[in-house]
Amino acid sequence: MSSNDKQSKTRDLINCLAIAIKTSQIHHVNNISVTNAIKKLLSILGPLLSEDTITLELVGEFFHVDGSRIRYSMDHIFNYDFLIREFKKRNLGSIVFEDVIQENDIKVLLTSFISAGFSETPFETFLEELEQIQNINIGKLRNVKDENTELDRKKIIKKSYFNAVVLTKGLTNKIGSGEKVSIKKAKRVMETMVNHIIEEEAMLIGMTAIKDYDEYTYFHSVNVSILSIAHGYRLGLAKKALTELGLSALLHDIGKIEVPKEILNKSIDFTDEDWKIIMKHPFWGAHAIFKMKGIDNFSMSAFISAFEHHLNYDLSGYPKLKSSFKLNLFSRIIAIADQYDAMTSSRVYSRIPVPPDKALSIIVDRGGTQLDPSLLKIFINMVGIYPLGSLVMLDTKELGIVFDSNSNPEFSDRPRLFILVSRGGKKTKKTVDLMEKDREGNFKRNILRTLDPNHYKLNLAEYLL
Repeated sequence: MSSNDKQSKTRDLINCLAIAIKTSQIHHVNNISVTNAIKKLLSILGPLLSEDTITLELVGEFFHVDGSRIRYSMDHIFNYDFLIREFKKRNLGSIVFEDVIQENDIKVLLTSFISAGFSETPFETFLEELEQIQNINIGKLRNVKDENTELDRKKIIKKSYFNAVVLTKGLTNKIGSGEKVSIKKAKRVMETMVNHIIEEEAMLIGMTAIKDYDEYTYFHSVNVSILSIAHGYRLGLAKKALTELGLSALLHDIGKIEVPKEILNKSIDFTDEDWKIIMKHPFWGAHAIFKMKGIDNFSMSAFISAFEHHLNYDLSGYPKLKSSFKLNLFSRIIAIADQYDAMTSSRVYSRIPVPPDKALSIIVDRGGTQLDPSLLKIFINMVGIYPLGSLVMLDTKELGIVFDSNSNPEFSDRPRLFILVSRGGKKTKKTVDLMEKDREGNFKRNILRTLDPNHYKLNLAEYLL
């Protein structure tokens, strides 16, 4: 077999292994869909093994077969990314195939691979369950992040989040007092946020669960910024554009500094006169940004987004315009994040926040009118069917909070949960993954319905952070 043929075959091998694992996560290992995936995998593995043993190894972010790095195929990129995540989840560095591999060998490999993902010692569990097979061996992942490294990452991300809140408060106060301000520092903070989104998206999005009632304006601005950057990253925007988007989102509500505090702090419904004043804040925001030091692409993007973020996708919002045009991409992204975070936050005139899943269903109904329907689909995929902070009742009579809605991107209805109440009705603190299956191949837990966390007086941030 030529080197080019072997490269092609090994690419197919990685792709078919990913498909077999994905399929066995959904169906029982004896299901026809799984057995067909196994047969396809064996049809590729057989010719490769006729020449020698095959070692599939994860090195950094790339797979190597027998020491040679395998070039990614764009057709299979999502399956490659999936398999990399699953290897890392199990601290798995390599799989070695030797001699003749039978269908039952692959079935054991798949069931062991899946069950290991739910163990506190995943690699050791995988290794132990594979002992019954002589011709498939595994090796541990090299340079695995330890627990202390993970804790350090969380501390760094929390610090970056609160730095952004302090920065937003400082900018707001300076602009409010008539000072000219520079956005250089804000730009640096946004560059850090972009890096965090690229490296630890779920962890940083988790920070948006912080909803400070007294400092709503500042926390809301930072949350909208994080959600917008994450959304833009899903769209494939470059780092510079993501920084620009984050800064625009951070400043989107800056015009509210001109709204009298007695209106902003009203605990009752706004009057028509109040709304006339509030509806001027996009214009005031654009004006405030224009007066900042240093007009460049960053400040111009912020200027446009501040003016447009309440115009609505169909231009039915405010300020009212005499002619129609298409909204800027950043404005359309920010509008979605703005509405979602506002609904899930406690404010002066809306003390009880909307549960995350309910907020998601509300903004879905606004697609095509207030919000861009295409961008909305990507946002929903990002936050998951059961968004971060959703309180759910399981068919096991357990009560849990969603703390990671993106751990299983291909199965967005099966997030990871903190279990708060056990099936016996006792308070508990443990994490579970809804992808976990029993010995018969059935999912151990399923979501029956969502509940309102406000009814149970739960502090979501306490669990999510």
